[in-house]
Amino acid sequence: MRINKLALTNFRSYPTLELAFEPGVVTFIGDNGSGKTNIAEALIYLSFLSSHRVSHNVPLISLGAQQAIIRAEIERDDRTLTVDLEINTNKANRAQLNGNPTRSQREILGACQIVYFSPEDLDLVRGEPGDRRNFLDRLLITRSPRLAGVIADYERVVKQRNALLKTRASQNALVPWNEQFISLAAQLTAERIALIDALNPWVEKNYAYLNEVKRASISYKCNTEGVGVDVEKNITALNAKLEEVMYQEIERGVSLIGPHRDDLHLQLGDFPAKGYASHGESWSMAISLRIGSFNLLKSESFEPILILDDVFAELDTSRRQALLSVTSIAEQTIITAAVESDLPSELLTQRFYVTPGHVRKGAS
Repeated sequence: MRINKLALTNFRSYPTLELAFEPGVVTFIGDNGSGKTNIAEALIYLSFLSSHRVSHNVPLISLGAQQAIIRAEIERDDRTLTVDLEINTNKANRAQLNGNPTRSQREILGACQIVYFSPEDLDLVRGEPGDRRNFLDRLLITRSPRLAGVIADYERVVKQRNALLKTRASQNALVPWNEQFISLAAQLTAERIALIDALNPWVEKNYAYLNEVKRASISYKCNTEGVGVDVEKNITALNAKLEEVMYQEIERGVSLIGPHRDDLHLQLGDFPAKGYASHGESWSMAISLRIGSFNLLKSESFEPILILDDVFAELDTSRRQALLSVTSIAEQTIITAAVESDLPSELLTQRFYVTPGHVRKGAS
């Protein structure tokens, strides 16, 4: 999979921008704040229908504009696909595939598959559980776009259920929401655990490749015992747990169990990574999670685009080399960097130079 062309209209700092990409490595070089990460963000948004930097759409749309448009020509499986996404502030986004309007923007999920690595990925190790849940769910959606619907439905049900709990609604009023909540929670929990089981060997392998002495592993940290990859068993376990905490939920007005409260546990040797990992170990774990994601998708016959956003300046030589090795197996890699000296000297790449609002193609 690779991007042939990208066009932006009123996206971030670009009133208009049109780019043509070649296969292999493509690099955008520019000062911090020049707009190079905006290009990476547009592709990430196209892949996940959300940004890796902000939680809502307003900052994505140029000041004074009512909407932003991302258009990409994607080559995959020996065919070319054109995707258009209209991002709006006060109404639902709209999308087109090959010029045909879709019923929902979620229908474009899977058209552009991306694994990205950015400085914010230290939050996967040091940050809050929500950062790690988001990592898992984005990888789930990349592997199986239909799960975006399960995740969205689960979030909607939790929101409605919490609203009822806060009003101390009757048990009868909660019953239909409880049923939906348990069903969706059981599915999402099973999918996350299956994903972690598949990802764990790749994380361990990549962490060892970085010459780290401790053994790295990942596991699912759930507030309900007895859950696993079997959805029916999860339903039984979650129902039992829900009965146990129901009184507390009514008292506190919030859903106390479910995937929205679970976590991805990161282990280094005998200790959890969070709170114990050094700065270097935290980077190694973050790299292992992202490269492991790429390796897993590649092993399952996916061909994701790799995005490395402003990370080479943060890394020492061995960790740079680890990322460089992945670019050799990716059909297309997009890199952003503040200065050319941040890039490994042996990296052969199509280069673009970025200044605020402008992108100039340079010599490879």
